[in-house]
Amino acid sequence: MQIKPADDKQPDLGALAALLERPNVDGPTRRRIETEIRRIRAGAAGERDAAYQIEFHSGAHAGRATIHDLRLEVGGRVSQIDHLFINRLLDIWVLESKHFAEGVSINDHGEWTGYSGGRPYGMPSPIEQNRRHVAVVEQVFATGLVALPKRLGMVAIKPRIRSLVLVSNGARISRPKTKAAQALVEGLETVIKVEQWAATINRDLDTRTLAAIAKMVSEETVQRIGRNLAALHRPITVDWAARFGLPSVSTVSEGTLAPAPVPPPEAPSTSSGDATFGACGRPVSQAVMDYCQANTGRFGGRILCYGCQRRTGGSA
Repeated sequence: MQIKPADDKQPDLGALAALLERPNVDGPTRRRIETEIRRIRAGAAGERDAAYQIEFHSGAHAGRATIHDLRLEVGGRVSQIDHLFINRLLDIWVLESKHFAEGVSINDHGEWTGYSGGRPYGMPSPIEQNRRHVAVVEQVFATGLVALPKRLGMVAIKPRIRSLVLVSNGARISRPKTKAAQALVEGLETVIKVEQWAATINRDLDTRTLAAIAKMVSEETVQRIGRNLAALHRPITVDWAARFGLPSVSTVSEGTLAPAPVPPPEAPSTSSGDATFGACGRPVSQAVMDYCQANTGRFGGRILCYGCQRRTGGSA
């Protein structure tokens, strides 16, 4: 049963797209914004694919709870968990989903390399990243933020918290070539394709002992723990303008984007044959003339082409 869906990424994408529309964004900043947009879209695609697989196999089960996009703040630690799955054995699976368009490789030192346009780039290890997520979830229960059920009303049943890294189905995963080299990378066995998620969970269930099964909790308990975890979600609103060193929206609305004061008015546009020229000497359309005349305060009464408008902080 789904307790919480993923948060909507569209507000962030919309805010970033609005930054690209600003006339004063330089080339390097524009490229950084475009990279951030691609990163968010790729991450959202990976999370959607993983969420689909998780819900396909678990969404109809009252004895299973799923939470997507859970941000926790516990004891000074912050954790952004892509997916969390709970079953009646109180197995809690912390799932990190990764989308790679061109594949990923992991060497025998546990170092991860992604590829973009055929070029390699280093990246943080999702295994280590998810290990930190697990630590935060453990702290949630250790500090009593979410109460655990008790056996015979006395002894708390501790959850078994596990980690998986879900890589997009279309990505190539290159691992160390030998078993000996693979054994050097702790947690490498937790890296699987998204489509292998259900089979991995089921194989793990097959290994559980009778003692573990005897501690099975009710469907209501599973859902209660899921709701209490979801109630700890602390979403964050990013000031994207500040992130990229740009003025805030309020500053923009006050007209402080112009890099320099507007010079004194110059001569209005003149016509030569079929072409109309602005004060900057470039041909302008009737629509540009109308816009400049409607914004005489912004352009000092001048008729300017689109390029000159951008340099003075306006736009047609």
